[in-house]
Amino acid sequence: MVTTSAVVVGGGLAGVASVQELSKLGAHVTLVDRNDYHQFQPLLYQVATAQLPAEDIARPLSEIVDGLPGATFLQGEVTAIDPETRSVTVDGDRVLPADVLVLAAGGVPAFHGVAGADEHTFPLYSVADAERLRLHLREVLDRAMEGSGDADVVVVGAGPTGVETTGAVCELVRALEAVGRIPAGRLSVHLVDAGHTLLPAFSDRAHRYAFDSLAALGADIRLEHGVAAVHADHVVLQDGTSLAATTVVWGGGESGAPVASLLGVPLGRGGRIDVTPELTVPGLDGVYAVGDVANVPAMDRHGEADGVLPQLGSVAQQSGSWAARNAMAVVVGHKAHPFHYKDKGIMAMIGRNAAVAEMGRRRHEIDGPVAFGAWLGVHAMLLSGVHSRTDAFLSWARNYADRDHAAVVESWSNPRRIVWADDDVDRPHILPS
Repeated sequence: MVTTSAVVVGGGLAGVASVQELSKLGAHVTLVDRNDYHQFQPLLYQVATAQLPAEDIARPLSEIVDGLPGATFLQGEVTAIDPETRSVTVDGDRVLPADVLVLAAGGVPAFHGVAGADEHTFPLYSVADAERLRLHLREVLDRAMEGSGDADVVVVGAGPTGVETTGAVCELVRALEAVGRIPAGRLSVHLVDAGHTLLPAFSDRAHRYAFDSLAALGADIRLEHGVAAVHADHVVLQDGTSLAATTVVWGGGESGAPVASLLGVPLGRGGRIDVTPELTVPGLDGVYAVGDVANVPAMDRHGEADGVLPQLGSVAQQSGSWAARNAMAVVVGHKAHPFHYKDKGIMAMIGRNAAVAEMGRRRHEIDGPVAFGAWLGVHAMLLSGVHSRTDAFLSWARNYADRDHAAVVESWSNPRRIVWADDDVDRPHILPS
């Protein structure tokens, strides 16, 4: 019996799901990523605001593949792809041929041509981004506590990243004010977006709840105000308004990772790869693209493609596993099946005891403390590894019991995780971008 070989590019939610499924189905699979860790992107804003240590949402990829039959991890930069032979070149000289290639390289920030955004903003799309923002915020807050400078924050984007980051920064500022470390009103937090509502993927009720909750935390919300330019100390909106800003957090969307261009196929919306309902790249046998690097078709109840699915962690995980099953089915001569996404709902954290959730296909909505508890439970279980789940639960419990905890942490040092092992394998190597 010939063993199927596979290469998966990208160690995010989609890539890890593919590797796990391919291993279970008997393939010899190599996972390639430029970093040595898997990151849980929905919690990046908590790292940036000192609610969780970065290690709690970044698990070593070598630890994940350890114990998976036939699976190995290779850290390196993908420099070339030959789609005809499904070969991947790593670091310019190591070639990995395969029967199956799964591209799951994720996304990068999309600045939409806004002048200065690339240079003067803090994107929040990787754990390295989150660490960079956390260190910057600590410096800004230190200056504010010393009375030596302003510390205005502008968050761009009204999706979950923007709303959750705005809420977390507001709570951090309010906590610092409560313990007397900065004067009330010293630091302003603005949320701006060209759209007409917060959390556009949610219901009207959720829009109102999110707006009212952020306003109660002191956020200045400016909808229908697109960003025209970003400078070192201020943001210019499209109506000519200027907002002072020592920190600009960019949550204004993402595009497919640059590695997508190495396939040599025309890219679709957002610089992503347009894939078939079976998650294959058209015209390329044995090549699949999943997660944020792909435009994954949404299928209606009649089995017809109806637009594309959003860039969500649940879409990434499910598409990664589905592509692996399709790939192995084709290898043994069976038919591949169109991807059907199981919509379990969406949720967003706004602040302490404040969250919104729309559960299931019928979008049953809850908000407030119940949604807050649901958010904590769901995200803790989605974290990769028992250690990370335990650490997150303990950190959230401490923060809930002491609402000023994050402010104290941010004033003195970075948050710490439990030292589960003396071995370096338990520690991802994270360098601020």
